[in-house]
This record gives sequence, C-alpha cells and structure tokens, in this order.
Amino acid sequence: MTGNAHPNSGFDCDSNNSISSSHSRAHLAPRPMLQTLVPLVDDLARELPDAERYRRLLQALRALLPCDAVALLRLEGGVLVPLAVDGLSRDTLGRRFAVAEHPRFGLLLGAGGPLRIDAASPLPDPYDGLVEGVAGQLEVHDCMGCPVQVDDAPWGLLTLDALGRQRLAAVDLRDVQAFASLAAATVSVVQRMAGLALRADRYRALAAEKSAPPVLIGQSPAHGQLLQEIGIAGNSELTVLLTGETGVGKELVAHALHAASKRASRPLVVINCAALPETLVESELFGHVRGAFSGAVAERRGKFELADGGTLFLDEIGELPLPVQAKLLRVLQGGQLQRLGSDREHRADVRVIAATNRDLAEAVRAGRFRADLYHRLSVYPLRVPPLRERGQDVLLLAGSFLEQNRSRLGLGGLRLDAGARAALLAHDWPGNVRELEHLIGRSALKALAGQPRRPRILTLSAGHFDFPAPLRAAPQAAPGPVAAAPVPPPDLRASTEAHQRQCIEASLARHGHNWAAAARELGLHRANLVRLARRLGLARATPPA
Repeated sequence: MTGNAHPNSGFDCDSNNSISSSHSRAHLAPRPMLQTLVPLVDDLARELPDAERYRRLLQALRALLPCDAVALLRLEGGVLVPLAVDGLSRDTLGRRFAVAEHPRFGLLLGAGGPLRIDAASPLPDPYDGLVEGVAGQLEVHDCMGCPVQVDDAPWGLLTLDALGRQRLAAVDLRDVQAFASLAAATVSVVQRMAGLALRADRYRALAAEKSAPPVLIGQSPAHGQLLQEIGIAGNSELTVLLTGETGVGKELVAHALHAASKRASRPLVVINCAALPETLVESELFGHVRGAFSGAVAERRGKFELADGGTLFLDEIGELPLPVQAKLLRVLQGGQLQRLGSDREHRADVRVIAATNRDLAEAVRAGRFRADLYHRLSVYPLRVPPLRERGQDVLLLAGSFLEQNRSRLGLGGLRLDAGARAALLAHDWPGNVRELEHLIGRSALKALAGQPRRPRILTLSAGHFDFPAPLRAAPQAAPGPVAAAPVPPPDLRASTEAHQRQCIEASLARHGHNWAAAARELGLHRANLVRLARRLGLARATPPA
C-alpha cells in the first residue's frame, strides 16, 4: 500500500478537504443526519447502561453510512479491545487485537483524523471472516476508521468496513470525525458515571500495564455478579475462599483480587497444594533450615515469607494433610511461622486467598479437613460460576482463544461458522473454560491439517469439535463374555435441541416462568426466545403471541 494520498482515493486525513463533488454528501440528506444525531446527544444526559450507549452510537453510524460493519475499540497498552460491534460476529467482542500484529489498526491509530485505507491495500484486514450474514464471501474489501481521543489522549478507534469495493469512497471524512467525537463524548460520560473506581476496571488497567494474566472476559449476569464481588472483596484484607468446578478460572480470579487490593504492588505467590508431595508441603509453605531433612543442604524461605507484604494463593487447599492444616491455622491466626527444623519464629504480613473444587464443609464433616481452619479461610466465600451458567459468554471466550490461536498459527483470520457457534452454546462444558480453551486449540490444528494448502482465513465448523464423551463409572463385570453393542453416532442436531430445551426450561423454572428474565439470562431477545421455544416443542409453555 502506498502512503501517497490521491485526491479521490479517500486516503486523505485532512478534515478540511472534502471528497470530490461527485462523492460529496449526496448519499446523506442533512435532515436525516440531524434527526439521527440529536437523540444520541440527548442520550449523553440520560442514565443508560454502557453497552446500550455504545450500541445506539454504532447503530446510528451504520444506518447513516454505507458500511456493513462498525466497531468501537478501546486501546489498552498495545492491544485493542472491542467494546461494541454492529455487523460483526459476537465472538469479536472476546478477541484482543495486538496492534503490532495488525498493521491496518496501527495505520488508523497513527492517523491524525479519519482515514480510508485504499481498497487495493495488501495489508490483511483483522475483520476478514467476521462480518455476519455472509455466505461464501468472507473478506472485507473497503475499510476506514478514526482515532478516538478522550481528554486529549489516545483512547481507541472507531472502524467502518464494507464487503464491496469503493463502498466507502463516497463517505465524507467529516461525518466519520463527527461520530468519533460523539464516541469520545460518550466514553467521557461513561467514565465519569463509573468514576473509574470499579475494581474490575482497575484490574484490567493493571493487566494491560504489567502484562498480568488475561482480563476476565464476559457479559453475562453471572459474570457481572462475579466482577462485583471481586470489587467488594478485592480492596479488603479479608481471607477469601474461592469455590467452583475445575477449569472455571479460580486462579485468574485470585489474580484479579490481588490486583484490586492495596497489595497490588507487592508479590502474588501461587502454590498448588495438590501438586506437592506430602513430605514437602510444610517446607514449601514455611521454609526449612539446613539439615532439617535429608537433602536440605541450605536454608530456604517458604512461600509465606516470599509473599510478605503481598498475597499468597493456596490452590486446591482441600488437599493439605491434617498436620500441615494445624500449622497453617497458627500462621493465619498470629502471622508467625517457624521454618522446618528451627525454633526461631518469623513474622509474615500475608493476605491469603484459597481455592478448592471440593465441598470443604462435607470434608469437615468427614474429618478430612479441620473445622477451625475452614471457618478461618471462608471469611469471604466467593463462588466462581461454571461456564454452563454464563450463557453467551462462551462465544466471547471462544473469540479470545480464536485470536490467540490465529496469532500462534500465523493465520490472517480464524473464525467460527454458525454451526460451530450453535454447538458451543449447546455443550454443557464439564471442563469449563479450560475445556473450551483446549477445544479451540485442538480444533484449529485439526482444521488446518485438513486443508490442501494453507489458507489465509480458516473457518471452524461443528465437525472440527471433538467433544469428549461424558465420564461414567465403569460398569460391573458380567459373568461370561458379552459382546459390546455398537454405539450409534451422536445426532448433533437432536443433542443441540435437547440441550436448548433443558436450558430454557431450567431458566424459566428459576425465574418463575418470567420470559423476559429468562431471556436476559440466556442472552436472547424475549421474542426470539419465545419463537425458539415454540420451534423446540415447548408451545404449551409459551406465552400468548
């Protein structure tokens, strides 16, 4: 792509130079533009959810300008995070676009104003394959964008894309600048109303600045409740007990709690209690002196001392042996510890976060876990919800993993087709987020291996997913040899519909057959939920039309 601007190329960043008269503003009458912008300005003075503000802005932009997709992205360090999209697949919201890997984004961010990239540019488009409602034609052919400035500082990017060549050539750059300015005003309102005081936002900022673990991604009510509790517990000194199934992301939540605390500048030390031999647990936690046991050739500090002033995360706390539990309780109560083999006491100022996928209350009743330690750890119990309770968050998380694998495999684009998205939503995810991450990675490799030549855009279908069979207890051996009956292949459509029925019925039961509440939980519009329920044979349970 050449860097020279041509008078009619649409590559002109100067807002004072309009496009040629034949492409001026003939496509837009002043009155419709005014009628569209006035409600958006009015919205600035109204109390609206952040997502709704952004949605209205992009909806108006797409209605007025000849584009197929628009997006608003926030710049966090060197990464662009989509806040809202219109015309792009939902998994786009879960992607994180590294600017260094997407030169078009870098070009738009570096422009002093609105910029249209030449349709003949060889630079790969980050949205290739992500435009919704397209069959066969996957690549974006025309794009433009404008940096968004908030308080005279770079904040993010507003992008417009079209599938047809020269579709955006007639767009007046001043129109794009007007919407970018309106986007900046909307962002300012959102920031002022939120006060930038939410602990989850603080965690996201630290993650961007310090290369912390990935941001907790999600928009479901269950995820929102989790972020709210992180904000409440994070800034306290309370001991937190994280509970939840394997693979839900308890360690990420521990990182978020630490980042939201006053100890964020101090170390977060992680120890997996289940991965340590019983003979070494005490040494790992409290340290040891030389000669304390065979092989102890030098003095060593334990994890408590290493975490002094910061946070200690005890993962799989339920696996600790009972003798070590008694010593841990003593440290939690008094802050004093002794290295193995020493009588000298050390003091450590440590905030403890523990995690388990076991029912510790049941373990207490069975005598496998000390009751006093359980009550000491569960000062603030925090449940991390399983993926099956998070509705369409699965698509956002899938988008994040798709972008990671796209970069890892050196592809121009990695996307899901409609069948793949439906299959992800229908699966019950016994392995939770970890299962989803591994599934996307395996499926991308499987799909790539099946290509006769390396594609620029790789599309995953439901057939690429190798969902594991559910784990069941081994059956009792029958007397004598018994031939195994052939297992018929699963019917994906029937399984998907059965799971959808189960989800809808369970949600309705939880909300007392309130269809609006159930629709919100499932991430659907009420009318779409009713139509889906009727198609699935739940007609008698549906409300009147």
